[in-house]
Amino acid sequence: MTITTEILSQLPGDVISNLARADRTLASLRAGNTNIPVVVKEDSQPLETVEWDVVVCGGTLGILIGCALALQGVKVAVMERGILQGREQEWNISRPELDVLLELNLLTPEELDRAIATEYNPARVGFAEGTEVWVRDVLNIGVYPAFLLETIKHRFLAAGGKLLEHTPFTEAVVHPNGVMVNNQFSTRLLIDAMGHFSPIAKQARQGKKPDALCLVVGTCAQGFPENTTGDLLLSFTPIEKQCQYFWEAFPAKDGRTTYLFTYMDADPQHLGLTALFDDYFRLLPEYQGVELTLLNFQRALFGFFPSYRQSPLQTPWQRILPVGDSSCSQSPLSFGGFGAMLRHLKRLTLGIQSALETDQLSVKALKLLQPYQPSLSATRLFQKAMSVGVNQKIPSDRINQLLSAVFEEMENLGEPVLKPFLQDVVQFPGLTKTLLKTNLSHPILVIKLIPQLGLFSLLDWILHYINLGIYAVLFSLSQMLEPLFKKSPHQYLYYWHRWVDAWKYGSGADYSEHQ
Repeated sequence: MTITTEILSQLPGDVISNLARADRTLASLRAGNTNIPVVVKEDSQPLETVEWDVVVCGGTLGILIGCALALQGVKVAVMERGILQGREQEWNISRPELDVLLELNLLTPEELDRAIATEYNPARVGFAEGTEVWVRDVLNIGVYPAFLLETIKHRFLAAGGKLLEHTPFTEAVVHPNGVMVNNQFSTRLLIDAMGHFSPIAKQARQGKKPDALCLVVGTCAQGFPENTTGDLLLSFTPIEKQCQYFWEAFPAKDGRTTYLFTYMDADPQHLGLTALFDDYFRLLPEYQGVELTLLNFQRALFGFFPSYRQSPLQTPWQRILPVGDSSCSQSPLSFGGFGAMLRHLKRLTLGIQSALETDQLSVKALKLLQPYQPSLSATRLFQKAMSVGVNQKIPSDRINQLLSAVFEEMENLGEPVLKPFLQDVVQFPGLTKTLLKTNLSHPILVIKLIPQLGLFSLLDWILHYINLGIYAVLFSLSQMLEPLFKKSPHQYLYYWHRWVDAWKYGSGADYSEHQ
């Protein structure tokens, strides 16, 4: 019996079987053997009646957008395949990112305080024997999902929303004037919040393999030495098994959470989740300075997160909008989920409300609600620089050396450069300064990196980098041009405001709003 099997078999729930199932799903995805569901169809006949303005499929994070819309007077139903409830493990986030919940009236200040289970400072970024950086107020808040979702669920119901629990999504038929969901619920707009493996997203992507993956495993356990700090991105080992391992650690309300994660392409020869868990338990004592026998494991966490060059996802159907992880609108460096949803919650709420008011529900109009974002696309090169191909031969300390050099320069440039990057926000001024200083200080290291990245990836990134600068300029100009558009017809204002949102979020200019 392996140490992984021994520890995980003692936890509540069938963790071993769930892990094996996740590995089979991962293997199928890598092999290109995933089934392409046909859950969305089209019908040219109009519906006789349309009951809802919005139906949200996927309640765990979909309840956030559902409640925000219901509070604006939109008639909303949220479908959830089981019971809508949050997990026990905290969601880590930075405090200013939670302000949107207050701004949109999803929570009161008192409810938000109760939803915060843990808070710590500072957090560390470090790479082997190289640079070690300490920052404050980044991902230092642990939100208790069970309380958060229960509170927002009650706010949603009080606002007139309809919660459809034990109602899994099975099909959608798109008509000229609405969507029939599960042959039962008619709606003007269907929002897909079912996550990375949504059947709607699978059909839209038509079996395309992801361009990259992030694998993550971890546990929450008691018995660690007293430690009130956290780790955001820490590596203390060289490349092994064609992977560079990174760690995160956070104080939790019932112990300490530690994650091991790694980036890779979708080659079937890369290791799976069970193998990663084996290395997690092998390295955990060295990482945290405690023997496994002294730890009391509370729960295990594991998963894999795909990313695609063509992101965010824009579906080929009118009246269907993917949000959150369904749309892959999160950075390829992050796990997505809660943080990515909160970042775009206000933008999506106002945009969807405007789309409904002006009847802008065509394919073209909805694409503007999940637009191309250079700040998102530019991070793909960073992910590639932190991963190794299965047949690629590079020095085992290359990635640690590179990251150590980059973070050394970002630390020298100060928090206005460092903190946005650690929260998955790339901005043109900070990125340009970091690149210039790194190139000047470590020219040989940068030159050696080019063959690892490949010419195509580098040229592709240069295009996104240029667009990042253009979007920053366009957003600055939009502030001056806004008065010229105020008296435009509402349908034109819809397009103008969506373009402004694209420039704002695509340049990372939204970051300063909540800091």
